[in-house]
Amino acid sequence: MSDTWLSKINWSADGLIPAIAQDSLSGKVLMVAWMNREAVKLTAETGHAVYWSRSRKKLWHKGEESGHVQKVKDIYLDCDNDVLLLTVDQIGGIACHTGRHNCFFNKLENNEWVVTMPVIKDPKKIYNK
Repeated sequence: MSDTWLSKINWSADGLIPAIAQDSLSGKVLMVAWMNREAVKLTAETGHAVYWSRSRKKLWHKGEESGHVQKVKDIYLDCDNDVLLLTVDQIGGIACHTGRHNCFFNKLENNEWVVTMPVIKDPKKIYNK
């Protein structure tokens, strides 16, 4: 498989691109992460989301510890070639490391952040920590 398609991506100065993971059924945004060239290539080849962890400085196969993998249905590149959108099937229904369905559960109401989504599963039980 030729990877010349990767050259169309407008990578940041540090070689990354933001990637939005969207639930393929509901259309809800599950999370935002970063990908480098290798992560994008592996995602396209395997059909499973692979991201770049900026804090750990390594590839991160979504669900490698939790089992909550993302099966990638489609990969889209935005009009400026600098953001990816992955439509995914979220296995287990949990995308967030906090044990919630998605990472966007803090809503601004009256100048305060309010948690709007319950924890589906205790993270301590997910990650055995």
